[in-house]
Amino acid sequence: MLTTIGLFAAGWLAWTLGEYVLHRFAMHALKGRGITSREHLNHHADRDSILEKWPLAWMGVLIVGTVWALLTTPAVGAGWVFGYGFYDLHHWHAHRRPPRNRYQRWLRRHHFHHHFGHPRDNMGVTWPVWDLVFGTYVRPGVVRLPRRMAMVWLLDESGAVRPEFAATYQVAGRAPGSEDLSEQDRVDAFANRPPALV
Repeated sequence: MLTTIGLFAAGWLAWTLGEYVLHRFAMHALKGRGITSREHLNHHADRDSILEKWPLAWMGVLIVGTVWALLTTPAVGAGWVFGYGFYDLHHWHAHRRPPRNRYQRWLRRHHFHHHFGHPRDNMGVTWPVWDLVFGTYVRPGVVRLPRRMAMVWLLDESGAVRPEFAATYQVAGRAPGSEDLSEQDRVDAFANRPPALV
């Protein structure tokens, strides 16, 4: 039983490295060349673009998990697939739901520092260990983001940052829909630049 748990954990750990490598090299370094990079950078450019609706990602994860299971043990393959599911769920929640615990607060701050300030840093979405190993970890301070791209849970009805998040987040610029900067946001995302705070 302990061996199975250890192998499952090894598969999950392998996923976290895969998450880092895919995010850094297949999504950002390619600057829109290829479907994976293009879809990911569109996610950076669009307020409501959530990649987890993309069935090809799950198909790829299941294929790799099956290969892991056949080459090693089913526990390693299951750990890989579980790791992606953990990432998928937490990434979706980060964009759509307010944090409810310390880990979720950390993940949002870490991830949105990447989205809105430093797209070449903090590549590990769910765990920073590979960022620390490969020198891409940046401890985020206050996360500044354009109001037009703010997550739905961050702002109140008037467009201000909710009081419980005011020490961690600041918004600048106009509300969504007040000025169409979508083409500039796309150009910035595909160049691995943060969106303009206007």
